[in-house]
Amino acid sequence: MLQQFSLWKYLASGIILGPLFTVCLGQYDDDCKLARGGPPATIVAIDEESRNGTIIVDNMMIKGTAGGPNPTIELSLKDNVDYWVLLDPVKQMLFLNSTGRVLDRDPPMNIHSLVVQVQCINKKVGTVIYHEVRIVVRDRNDNSPTFKHESYYATVNELTPVGTTVFTGFSGDNGATDIDDGPNGQIEYVIQYNPDDPTSNNTFEIPLMLTGNVMLRKRLNYEDKTRYFVIIQANDRAQNLNERRTTTTTLTVDVLDGDDLGPMFLPCVLVPNTRDCRPITYQAAIPELRSPEELNPIIVTPPIEAIDQDRNIQPPSDRPGILYSILVGTPEDYPRFFHMHPKTAELSLLEPVNRDFHQKFDLVIKAEQDNGHPLPAFASLHIEILDENNQSPYFTMPSYQGYILESAPVGSTISDRLNLTTPLRIVVLDKDIEDVPPGGVPTKDPEVHLFLNDYTSIFTITQTGITRYLTLLQPVDREEQQTYTFSITAFDGVQESEPVIINIRVMDANDNTPTFPEISYDVYVYTDMSPGDNVLQLTAVDADEGSNGEITYEILVGAQGDFIINKTTGLITIAPEVDLIVGRTYALTVQAADNAPPAERRHSICTVYIEVLPPNNQSPPRFPQLMYSLEISEAMRIGAVLLNLQATDREGDPITYAIENGDPQRVFNLSENTGLLSLGKALDRESTDRYILIVTASDGRPDGTSTATVNVVVTDVNDNAPVFDPYLSRNLSVVEEEANAFVGQVRATDPDAGINGQVYYSLGNFNNLFRITSNGSIYTAVKLNREVRDYYELLVVATDGAVHPRHSTLTLAIKVLDIDDNSPVFTNSTYTVIVEENLPAGTTFLQIEAKDVDLGANVSYRIRGPEVKHFFALHPFTGELSLLRSLDYEAFPGQEATITFLVEAFDIYGTMPPGIATVTVIVKDMNDYPPVFSKRIYKGMVAPDAVKGTPITTVYAEDADPPGLPASRVKYRVDDVQFPYPASIFDVEEDSGLVITRVNLNEEPTTIFKLVVVAFDDGEPVMSSSATVKILVLHPGEIPHFTQEEYRPPPVSELATKGTMVGVISAAAINQSIVYSIVSGNEEGAFGINNITGVIYVNAPLDYETKTSYVLRVQADSLEVVLANLRVPSKSNTAKVYIEIQDENDHPPVFSKKFYIGGVSEDARMFASVLKVQATDVDTGNYSAMAYRLIIPPIKEGKEGFVVETYTGLIKTAMLFHNMRRSYFKFQVIATDNYGKGLSSKAEVLVSVVNQLDMQVIVSNVPPTLVEKKIEDLTEILDHYVQEQIPGAKVVVESIGARRHGDAFSLEDYTKCDLTVYAIDPQTNRAIDRNELFKFLDGKLLDINKDFQPYYGEGGRILEIRTPEAVTSIKKRGESLGYTEGALLALAFIIILCCIPAILVVLVSYRQRQAECTKTARIQSALPAAKPAAPAPAPVAAPPPPPLPPGAHLYEELGDSTMYEMPQYGSRRRLLPPTGQEEYGEVVGEAEEEYEEEEEKPKKIKKPKVEIIEPSEEEEVVTIEKPPAAEPTYTTWKRARIFPMIFKKVKGLADKRGIIDLEGEEWQRRLEEEDKDYLKLTLDQDEATESTVESEEESSDYTEYSETESEFSESETTEEESESETPSEAEESSTPESEESESTESEGEKTRKNIVLARRKPVVEKFQEVKGRKKEPLEEQEEETKVEEEIERPEEEESELAPMEESTDLKAQDVMEEGSVESASVEEGVEREGESESVSSSSSSESQSGGPWGFQVPEYDTSKNANQKKTPGANSEGYNTAL
Repeated sequence: MLQQFSLWKYLASGIILGPLFTVCLGQYDDDCKLARGGPPATIVAIDEESRNGTIIVDNMMIKGTAGGPNPTIELSLKDNVDYWVLLDPVKQMLFLNSTGRVLDRDPPMNIHSLVVQVQCINKKVGTVIYHEVRIVVRDRNDNSPTFKHESYYATVNELTPVGTTVFTGFSGDNGATDIDDGPNGQIEYVIQYNPDDPTSNNTFEIPLMLTGNVMLRKRLNYEDKTRYFVIIQANDRAQNLNERRTTTTTLTVDVLDGDDLGPMFLPCVLVPNTRDCRPITYQAAIPELRSPEELNPIIVTPPIEAIDQDRNIQPPSDRPGILYSILVGTPEDYPRFFHMHPKTAELSLLEPVNRDFHQKFDLVIKAEQDNGHPLPAFASLHIEILDENNQSPYFTMPSYQGYILESAPVGSTISDRLNLTTPLRIVVLDKDIEDVPPGGVPTKDPEVHLFLNDYTSIFTITQTGITRYLTLLQPVDREEQQTYTFSITAFDGVQESEPVIINIRVMDANDNTPTFPEISYDVYVYTDMSPGDNVLQLTAVDADEGSNGEITYEILVGAQGDFIINKTTGLITIAPEVDLIVGRTYALTVQAADNAPPAERRHSICTVYIEVLPPNNQSPPRFPQLMYSLEISEAMRIGAVLLNLQATDREGDPITYAIENGDPQRVFNLSENTGLLSLGKALDRESTDRYILIVTASDGRPDGTSTATVNVVVTDVNDNAPVFDPYLSRNLSVVEEEANAFVGQVRATDPDAGINGQVYYSLGNFNNLFRITSNGSIYTAVKLNREVRDYYELLVVATDGAVHPRHSTLTLAIKVLDIDDNSPVFTNSTYTVIVEENLPAGTTFLQIEAKDVDLGANVSYRIRGPEVKHFFALHPFTGELSLLRSLDYEAFPGQEATITFLVEAFDIYGTMPPGIATVTVIVKDMNDYPPVFSKRIYKGMVAPDAVKGTPITTVYAEDADPPGLPASRVKYRVDDVQFPYPASIFDVEEDSGLVITRVNLNEEPTTIFKLVVVAFDDGEPVMSSSATVKILVLHPGEIPHFTQEEYRPPPVSELATKGTMVGVISAAAINQSIVYSIVSGNEEGAFGINNITGVIYVNAPLDYETKTSYVLRVQADSLEVVLANLRVPSKSNTAKVYIEIQDENDHPPVFSKKFYIGGVSEDARMFASVLKVQATDVDTGNYSAMAYRLIIPPIKEGKEGFVVETYTGLIKTAMLFHNMRRSYFKFQVIATDNYGKGLSSKAEVLVSVVNQLDMQVIVSNVPPTLVEKKIEDLTEILDHYVQEQIPGAKVVVESIGARRHGDAFSLEDYTKCDLTVYAIDPQTNRAIDRNELFKFLDGKLLDINKDFQPYYGEGGRILEIRTPEAVTSIKKRGESLGYTEGALLALAFIIILCCIPAILVVLVSYRQRQAECTKTARIQSALPAAKPAAPAPAPVAAPPPPPLPPGAHLYEELGDSTMYEMPQYGSRRRLLPPTGQEEYGEVVGEAEEEYEEEEEKPKKIKKPKVEIIEPSEEEEVVTIEKPPAAEPTYTTWKRARIFPMIFKKVKGLADKRGIIDLEGEEWQRRLEEEDKDYLKLTLDQDEATESTVESEEESSDYTEYSETESEFSESETTEEESESETPSEAEESSTPESEESESTESEGEKTRKNIVLARRKPVVEKFQEVKGRKKEPLEEQEEETKVEEEIERPEEEESELAPMEESTDLKAQDVMEEGSVESASVEEGVEREGESESVSSSSSSESQSGGPWGFQVPEYDTSKNANQKKTPGANSEGYNTAL
């Protein structure tokens, strides 16, 4: 108890003291705890690179006090790595400690966050609490993006499409990187503007900025620009755009040349501001009648050459070649004569050319790439056919005399007359061009070139025409040179003519004034002189000639009547009866004037002073003249007498003569006694050209001397040659590549005078390179090329202008100076070098060389493009190419390790673009690995008697070198060193590793042989390895033996199922279980074998068509050998099994097409070929023999439209198709193999009926025989181009023949071909419109010609696509017909004017006429109708007819808008029976196309289209049973408006011939027996067709009736129904107003309204056949006769109008008979059809009686099929034969 009490005491004390202790400790327990809520860790962020002391946490909010006198807690930092954080324990603040360092989030520091622990120790309690502070270092955008490479490189082909990504080099880590974090480290790429390459940013773009993939924005053009420098900017994605950092790199994009340009012919002269070449014409000239062996190859100037404008396509192997061809040319037969080599453009002559037929050829040559590039280049080639060189050109005159006025301007034509009225005609002919008989007139231009041998700077001659003219190039002066004599030579390209002399005389113009030698004269006279004595001889000189040089003298003043002057001679004498007075003086003014016309006359004056002296008995001698003029040649002989100077003395004293002055050299001699002047010394005009001699005559007295002056002019003789100036340089130079560059100048002088001293310059050589002007300046004629020739010795010839000229020569040395005009050229455009892999860096493997032919060129080399610069180094001066690092073959992807790059060679100081060459480095594999066997030891077994070649086992080794290379190609051989004997009896196949016996074995059983097999490769060096093969020789008893060496089981059907037994093989062995196997021959697994029983069975489907036989090699092995996974073939345990496969009919025929399309012409004969179908069968024998048959829906009268030849498949026509154009037939053709007993297949056939309107003629310049051979290929080409427009269309060949041309296409040319075709549209089943077909083919004519070239041959082409001749001839005939109709219309107008009185008479009698017609209609309606034998079944409502097609008659299809339409008198239409009457299948017929003419414009006649289809199940077919009795069948017809003229015409004929009372058939027969002058109208069946026959006089009143039918029954025919068809017409006839209006109508209008053809509803009536005719009731005939008589009376009253209308009708009928071919054919067909007869059916009694208005309707032909229903009015073939 005490213990229990103590326990409870302690327990109570604890309960009391515990809460007290807890309260005491509670006040200190919250210290060190966080005063905030939330997560225990404190997470803050700070920017990287923050300043030292940055506050990280401003207050940790830890409970307690760490400072002061009584701190309750103690704070400190733990885990403060690198002391990045400082703690202020009092303020509980954390600071950044970055003294001497930077807090960097980026590498290399990579401080992303800081984690420290704030340790808090509760000093009261002693507890420790750790507060975690996580400091996240925020990234600042303090780093710019950096690219991995400084620059990037890409290549783009210029043909790369826009939108293609061309650069992806920034993918992965190859682009730009930014070590910043988040958006600051994300990269965007943009393209920036490059001022050095402004187009780069527009050419490329980066659509996805994050990827940096560069995409092509604009199309590239290598020819415009080959390299782009694209500046790509990489920027980060900092949120603040102003803080974003960027960096740039350059992407170099090289544009590769693509094949986007075609070839261009050389030489290429560019059109300014374009890249296009000017058109070039190549020239060639060949002589006629030369054989090809003499001329080939033909020289063409310049040589024909074309190059691809894409000159830098890489690799060079992709550069296309150029193909040359002659595209077209004239004359068209040029392919006979010329051929162009497609590769070299070498032009060859095929056969000699006769110039009589061909004078020239103008060809268009085409150059195109051999890869089918669509941009060919074209150039012209002009080939001139030269004469055979057997005739030279000749002039018609031996010489020519011409005249030119010296004042004529430049360009004047030389005249042949003195009066200068007609030009000088120089005619030159060439007998090679035209043989002109004597007196004949030439007509052909000889086309020769005329050369002037001299004076080329003064005269020129025209170079074309039969007559040539000389014209003036520079002015001439007669006083300088009066005549020009030179020769002209004609050159025809081969021969020169004999030169002809041209003498041109310069006609004088009055350009000189008469001149006196002195201005004044002093003369003395004496008083003892008598009248008539001479006073003074005046002589004036005028250089002009003729009247311009004739001088007239006249004393103007001063004579005072004492002196006179001779007007002609100028001699002044004393006047008659004059006494002279001493001391008197005179001053005579004398004028000398020429005799030119007054307006041109020139004159001058002089003064003569005369003094009269006293008489002198000692007068001196006097010369007859005071002045003498004399011209002598410098070639004058010595001693020749020149002049007689005899003087007279009045006193008769002897006279002594002497030369007083003017002859210091004593060149002349003067006789002292006689006064004869003679030549004493030789003259030289070049030293002295003029002598003025003063001659004296003396009588011996001091004052007895007189003088005279002799003016001697020495004329020139060409005795000096020109002399070159020796002081001018003879060493010249000229810069190359500059035309018309000045080279230098020469100067030559000739001391001769006149033309003898005129110097002309010419070049003795290099005339094609240099030219010289008239002043001796030498220029280059073409651009010189120093690299071709740098030095010339030019021969300059100086010639004077004499008739027999002299010349001198001078040789100039011309040096051609160099300029930088050539780029360096590599010795090879392509270098290919093989470099072994693993060669050390620095190895030189190639040296390239380029040469610059310019002087002083300093060639340097470099690698173009940076992509290979890390592989190779190129020495800039030596061209040595070396390795920068070793190459590794295996590092290259693909089969071939090649590196291709470009190298450039450039002139360091030059300006030309660099030369480019391609270097291809092929890295050669150097065999890194040896072959490795799959096993070290192989085992095999062999029979002791195995034959040679028995397989034993197979060894296998692999080589780790790249596959496909020689180093990886493993071969095997036997090592005969280690084991020689096994190597002699065993062998291994080199390629397969199969170990076989080398010889026939004869070894001991159980022997084991070891054979070493070596595997080696073909690498360099060769590496190998070896393996051992252990071969066990088996005991013979262990090898099974077959009972037969060959097994031949029965043939196996190809339809045998899997598991079918083929045969059994058997083998035996001693105490061995045998296992059978097929070892060869069963690669497809077609057979299997039971390895236990030896049964061979079918294991897979067999196909005879795939394989017809098998040879299986089977083998029997013991079970032990098989279990050892070995085989031991020997002679005994192998056998062959020969298995033959038996063919079965397991394949149906297959048509070449599922749908055949053909056509047949309207005029095709019976059994004409349409098309050929063909089916093939892969089976053999009879199983592939076809039999064809057709499945054609029934055609009218049981005809077979087409038949097929049973075994050939040729479909032929079996009927005629006249007038069935645009009809078509669809049927099936069945092909059955095994001659019709086996499997079948079918194909659809469409045959459309066409005529010439659907066809086009393709005219080609190849013979028709060639077209016929290639027609299938040509048709396929045409099909292709037509099917581009109309899918599935088929071109059908109508005919192939010679080309027809000339008038009416009457001429044939068998060297050309007319291919007549048309095309069938499978959608419409009809022929394509001819004009559309023309558009399809003509628009693609160039492409078609290109496709035809392989079949037409060189030069073959389509000349044109034209309209068939039949269509053309009809068009012409229609045009002529239109003019005739115009004349007829004019004549009709005149007749109308003349018939106005007759028309007035008709108007007056209109009332009476109307009443009579009304009466006639009532009588018709009152006639009894035939009663039907049985009620007629309700007619089945026929479907509405299809819309009328455009009536396109022949003239409308030709598009002639000026044709007049012709009235269809007697027109006929051929229609197929209506729907439901015949089962035609899908046979559609259209109304034939006809035409009619009106007065002014064409009018199309729309014809109904009748479609015959098989009746559907829902439609009710109405049939007509054969009635027992013959009753007339009435048919409801539509109203037809017919001219009264027609009525009168027909009735008049009937009256005249007396056939009005005859029956219908007899009436028609009587009409046909005579002139067939009757009118036959064709009316369509079922549908209302109005006859629009109308006279020309009433055409303006014509109005069409409504197409609404007015049908009436036999018992309810009223007057209104007979008068009118539409309600509107009925109202008009029943009202008084209408009667009043009718009174004003013409008689013809009334007649038209009263004559009605009505169609009645079909009924079933009884027919009675009486001798093939229908018999009418007698009563009905009598009633009809009465009606006829009553109606005939009013018709007779109007008979006076019949002649006029008859004439008009005859004209219209004549036109119809000429133009309507179809009508005539139909009539003949009707006459042949004897089975169908007609009775008259009409709304009037006259129609019923068969009178003139009786339109005959054929009776129902009961001989036809009972199921066939015909519409009354149609014969057996669907023709409407109603008259």
